[in-house]
Amino acid sequence: MRSRGLAVLAVLCGLFVAPQVAAAPTPAGSWLPHAADATWTYSWTDSVYATTPTAEQVTVKSQSGNTFVLAWTTDGLNNPPDAVSSAGTVSMQETDAGLDTTDWTSTAPPTQFPILCATATSCGNSLAGVYYNIIWGSRQPTLVEPLLRGLSWSSTGGTQNDVASTSTYIGQQKVTVPAFPSGVEAAVVKTQVTQAGAIGDPYGSGTRTVWWVYDVGPVKVVFQHQGGSSAPVMTAVLQTTNQAPAAPPSDIDYFPMTKNSSLTYSWTNTKYLTKPEVEKFTIDAVVNDTARFTVKNISGPIKIAGSYGYSKRVDTGVTNLWGTTSSATLQKFPPLGPSSSASTKRNHFVSPFDLMNFGIDPIVEAYPAKGQTWSTTRGSNDFSTYGVTAKSSVVGIQKVKVPAGTFQALVVRTTLKQPGFPFGTGTRTCWFAPGKGLVKLVFDHADHSVSTVELIK
Repeated sequence: MRSRGLAVLAVLCGLFVAPQVAAAPTPAGSWLPHAADATWTYSWTDSVYATTPTAEQVTVKSQSGNTFVLAWTTDGLNNPPDAVSSAGTVSMQETDAGLDTTDWTSTAPPTQFPILCATATSCGNSLAGVYYNIIWGSRQPTLVEPLLRGLSWSSTGGTQNDVASTSTYIGQQKVTVPAFPSGVEAAVVKTQVTQAGAIGDPYGSGTRTVWWVYDVGPVKVVFQHQGGSSAPVMTAVLQTTNQAPAAPPSDIDYFPMTKNSSLTYSWTNTKYLTKPEVEKFTIDAVVNDTARFTVKNISGPIKIAGSYGYSKRVDTGVTNLWGTTSSATLQKFPPLGPSSSASTKRNHFVSPFDLMNFGIDPIVEAYPAKGQTWSTTRGSNDFSTYGVTAKSSVVGIQKVKVPAGTFQALVVRTTLKQPGFPFGTGTRTCWFAPGKGLVKLVFDHADHSVSTVELIK
C-alpha cells in the first residue's frame, strides 16, 4: 500500500527457509542411546503393591532409522518368588523435537496392582515396570528437546489417551545410583500426572521424577502416587549398564520463546539510519517450541507492522520460518539481492530481526558450543532464498553492555557474501544472552556502513 509522500520498502515475507547444506553439527550423543548391544538392568519397588525388589533387564530389540524398540524381562535375573514377573516392549521414535513413544505391549500386571482403566476387561494400562512408569501419561512427547532451562510441556498417554501430564525440566544435578556409585550428572524432569475415571484411582495420578543421563538414558525414576502420606511410591534405580555416561550438553537457552514476553530494540546505521529506529517484538503464540513474534514501531522513521516465526529443534537449532512485514518510510536503504529478483521487487532490511535472519540458518544452534561452525552454499535452500553464501561460527562467551543491562552473552559471528549487493555483504556479529535472546547485533556492511542493534528493554 502506498501513502502520499512515503516510499514503501519491499518486505522480507514468506521466507520459509531451513538449512540443508553444511548445517551446524548436532551433539553426537543422545538422552536415550539405542545401539544394538545396549543393555540396562534396573531394580524397582512399589511401596504398597510390589515391596520385594524386582530386577528388570532392558535391551534393544530392534531399530530402523529414527525408530527403535526396547524390550524388558524379569526372567533369568534370580528374582525372588514374590517379585514381579513381567516382559514387554516399548516402541520409541526420535524426532527433531525430542523423543516420542509410539507403542507398547507386555504381560498383564499382577492382580494386586490397581486397575488403570474404567473397566477391568481389556485394560491395556499398567505401571508394573520401569518403562511403563517413564512413559505413563507422556507418550508424545516423552522427552522434549532441546532440553533447555525453563522448558515445560504437556502430553497425554494411556490406552485411551485418558492420562494427561505436564512436565517441567528442573535442571542438571548429580545423582548416585548403583550403576554409577561415584555419581553422575543428570537432567531432571518432574511431571505432574493426572488420570480420572479408572477403577484404581488415584493410583494413576501423582508426581513422577526422572533422572536422565546423557548417553545412558534414565538412571532413576520416582513416582509418588496420589493418596496422602500412605500413598504408594514407585522407585527404580539403574543397577548396571554397558553404556558410558557423557557430559550433558549445555542447557542454557539463548533464544527463549515465552508467550507474552517482549523485547524492544534500537537500530541505527551510520549512513542510512542516523536517527534510531525503535521497534518492539512480542511473542504472541508458542506451540511445540515454535513461536510467533509480532513487531511494531515505537519511534523512528520506519512505520512497520508484521510477524516473524521461529522454531527450535535439535537438528536445526533456532530457525527462521517466515517473516511477513508491511512498512513505509522516507529513509532510502540500499537494495538487497538475489540478483535473480526483478529490480522492482528487491528486499530491504526493515527491522532488527531482518538483520539477524539474513542469509543463513540456523541463527544459533540448539546446543551451542565454542568452535561450532555452519555454512550455506550454492544449491542450498538458504541460497535460493537470499542469494548469499555465508558461514557462521560460535566465538564463545563475552561480556556485553547494552541499555537493557550487562550480560554474559554467546557470540555468533557470520560472514556473508551477496554478489553485486555490498549492503548484503559483510560481517555480522550477534550477542545472545541466557534467558533473554538477541541483545546486540553489529553488521559491518561492505559499503562501509555499520548497522547496530541494541536491546533497550
